[in-house]
This record gives sequence, structure tokens and C-alpha cells, in this order.
Amino acid sequence: MQRVADAVGVSKAHIWALEKEKSDNPSLELLKKLADHFSVPVEFLAGSDASVSVEDAEAQQFFREFKSLSDNERHVLKQTIALLKNNKGSGDGSS
Repeated sequence: MQRVADAVGVSKAHIWALEKEKSDNPSLELLKKLADHFSVPVEFLAGSDASVSVEDAEAQQFFREFKSLSDNERHVLKQTIALLKNNKGSGDGSS
């Protein structure tokens, strides 16, 4: 809890209260910092979109990070993904 508190600039007690649902109205700024820290969308933390799973949140964060890459970095990542997909389909059991 202390690491999270330090990362977002609040007290450990505040993080504890949020976790235990003792504080039910965190600021939008704090939600944004927590979402960034945990690499999830704000909606996931706010509970406003019950359909967002952890996997969906991770995919959304990945896409945000992907958009910030250079064209060359995107090309390399696309090639890596294609290679991983091809290896997965080969049934060789390696990962």
C-alpha cells in the first residue's frame, strides 16, 4: 500500500480507506493517477463500466502504449506478434 500511496502522492491511510471502501468519493485526479499506476482505464476503477475486465483493461493500456511508439517500433512489435501467433499455431508446445 505504501508504494501505491507514494506513486500517486497520497497517504497510506487514504489508500487503505479506498481499498476498504471507507472513502467513497476519490477525486478524479486521484483516480487518474491510480489508473495510470495500475495501467487500467479510469472507468475500471470507478466501476462505471462493469463490462470492463482486467484483460480488457490491459488490452486498452497496451493499445495506448502502442500508439506512442515510433513507426519502426510498431513494425517490430507487429512482426513479433506475428511470430508468436505462428509459433502458437505450430503446436510445438513451446512458449
